[in-house]
Amino acid sequence: MSLPDAFHDIAGRVNNWGRWGADDELGTLNLITDEVVRAAAATVRTGRRIPLALPLRRDGVQTGMIPGRIDPLHVMVQINQELFGPGTVACSDDVVTMGLQAATHWDALPHVSHSGRIYNGRPADTVTPHGGAEFSGIDGVRRLVSRGVLLDVARARGTDRLDGGHAVTPEDLDAAEDLAGTRVRAGDVVLVRTGQVQFCLAGDRHAYAYPSPGLSIRTPEWFHARDVAAVANDTLTFEVFPPEVEGLWLPVHALHLVEMGMPQGQNWNLEELSTACGEAGRYAFLLAATPEPFTGATGAPVAPVAVL
Repeated sequence: MSLPDAFHDIAGRVNNWGRWGADDELGTLNLITDEVVRAAAATVRTGRRIPLALPLRRDGVQTGMIPGRIDPLHVMVQINQELFGPGTVACSDDVVTMGLQAATHWDALPHVSHSGRIYNGRPADTVTPHGGAEFSGIDGVRRLVSRGVLLDVARARGTDRLDGGHAVTPEDLDAAEDLAGTRVRAGDVVLVRTGQVQFCLAGDRHAYAYPSPGLSIRTPEWFHARDVAAVANDTLTFEVFPPEVEGLWLPVHALHLVEMGMPQGQNWNLEELSTACGEAGRYAFLLAATPEPFTGATGAPVAPVAVL
């Protein structure tokens, strides 16, 4: 089905094309200023560091539901090989083949397109088979460090995990913001916890993938109003799946990446962070989450760390 009028109405309200100039490729990451990072550093009190990435492993989160997105295939190409002759220092080397969005990752802005366009109105055909993304590739995200805010929607709703198919609404985000005791502000990176990753951690990849809670088509306006720099969550699909509107696939992806120019992340493990934030009674922290700089890639793995 073609994108409905309701989608285009939202797109018109959240569109950031030209906001940072006709040549801009970073989108909402422009909102992470030096002042934002200094304020983020001031949130560090104990120095506790919490990893948010899933392991990169052969039996990872992919089930084949997304064609071509394979879990990491890790092989050894050298094992204790004495490269410079007998008795010299021996080396072991590895090679990995994987989908760049296979596990914990960021989606770059050209990861999706709609109506023949990507962010800032550029043609979708600037993504090519051999060159990848000519504009806004993930390699342009060279330093993603900001204040992170955990919006623990599951906890705010009084549960450990949202039901599959639950569409996270602006009202859910408001409730999680109240629980956090802090207001999301310009340049923040928002992490939305649903608890869905618990299925993945328990080894049930299929239950993790489908059905899944996720962000509603109503939420992009919430993030736009607060000038959020990026959003990540603990699901495979990011947005609610199956979709809210029958036949309307990935509308939140299109609104975030294409219209707003806002990166989004999937498959983040927010369980330890949820516990730590609950114990400390604070949900804002320094977040270091720079993706691997694959040239021209439309996404890349990331190993984020929250520092409380």
